[in-house]
Amino acid sequence: MLALFHLSPVLLVTAMLVVLRRPPVHAAVAGTLLVIVLWLAGAADAWRLSSMVAAAQDTAVLFASTAFVIVPGLLFVIFIERMGVNLALSQWVRSLGLGRGDQVVLIVLGLAPLLEAMTGFGVSLIATVPLLLSLFERRVALRIALAGMAIMPWGTLGLASVIGASLVHLDASMLASTSALTSAPVFFALSALALYLAGVRDSRGWGALGVFWLLFVGVLYSASRWLGPEVAGVAAGLVTAAAILSVGLWRLRRNDSERGPVQWPRQAWPYLVLIVCIVGLKMLWAITSWQEHWVVQGAQVNWKPLASPGLALVMVLIVLGAHARNIQSWTAHDVNLPAALLARAKRPLLTIFFFLAMSQMMVKAGFLAGLMQLLAGLSPTAATSLVALFGALSGYMTGSNVGGNAIFMPAIAMLPESSRLLLAAVQNSSAGHAALGSLSVVMLILGLAKTQAKEEGELIRFGFMLVCLNTALVALGAAMLSGWLG
Repeated sequence: MLALFHLSPVLLVTAMLVVLRRPPVHAAVAGTLLVIVLWLAGAADAWRLSSMVAAAQDTAVLFASTAFVIVPGLLFVIFIERMGVNLALSQWVRSLGLGRGDQVVLIVLGLAPLLEAMTGFGVSLIATVPLLLSLFERRVALRIALAGMAIMPWGTLGLASVIGASLVHLDASMLASTSALTSAPVFFALSALALYLAGVRDSRGWGALGVFWLLFVGVLYSASRWLGPEVAGVAAGLVTAAAILSVGLWRLRRNDSERGPVQWPRQAWPYLVLIVCIVGLKMLWAITSWQEHWVVQGAQVNWKPLASPGLALVMVLIVLGAHARNIQSWTAHDVNLPAALLARAKRPLLTIFFFLAMSQMMVKAGFLAGLMQLLAGLSPTAATSLVALFGALSGYMTGSNVGGNAIFMPAIAMLPESSRLLLAAVQNSSAGHAALGSLSVVMLILGLAKTQAKEEGELIRFGFMLVCLNTALVALGAAMLSGWLG
């Protein structure tokens, strides 16, 4: 009962988002204020100035590390939208002449994860929704778009895994690689669902899906383990897309010997520059360890700005800024660039800030001790199922993997080291997949597709079904991994 009382801020947030349907930022502020009131009223550990200062320090460090990626990431999104990059990508995929099954797998296991891993913020939908609407019947296209979106919880250059690892005091590469395994059933199930929705029934298409799924999981795991979460999602999407294109175009050339080589669309060069910057910085860090020269230290967390993927985004923005000055049509847009950035960044940054503040005060005040005792007293199977449920709840209600991890990851940090990595991976995976099926993502799809009221209700229910399915699959993946490891 005490644990339930200590979780009342989380329950308040849930009620405001799910029942009252208030914006996430309102719910985050209300949850933060309730934690402060309960702490001052003596509902948890005694209030101490040192504890409040420690909570403020860790909140500031975590928020700075998040904002340093989100702000340049959103600015990058604005640039590529105005340059028509994703429109060019859509037209390019449409011109390839691939079969129906190859098109679906290319989008949901290649293009969508690649774009989402590089930028986050649902940017992949800007390319995939118009493309899918041109390839499939409207109802089918919208569902495939949502299924493809929910596949990749490594958005924004692995930011949620990096933040989650710092909250749970684990190596980011280990957390990301383990999360790749707990998410593996989701990758297959959602890809299979997309293939089924597209009407692909032949055995060749399903066999190819199995092969490309294994490739996707293998690259995601390997890149997470040895290169880090920042580049893992990009590598998995890029390698899988290249493999699908190679196989699909080989089949086409076999039937059409006059077909020429397929070239990457020139307008998409900003994505290639971003990949080069990410890989180049990773190599520089490995050779020189220069990222260790600047460490921002909080009470219990730290941040290395020179190791942040935000640095790669800033480098690309410098190139894009120089390119924009040479284009006359950009002059009218330049004046509105700060306003456009503020309009996009304000809500997600405020929401994440208050969720981080709420979680850090809950940790420092002892609110999560009851939850930690509850998890510690359960069997491994029951604990992973409960964490998967909590993770999905946090991701769905915040609409953010970072926000979801901020709420429950600190409780997992208090668990014994033997179970911490697996449970942290379950939290990371379930929050990520649920966030990408949340109302905010559904609303983005609806806005891009200019839907009617009836379609809105249907797609929201479909998204919620995906969240429930993904949560069960993450718990299943964790149970299988736990049995395999021990």
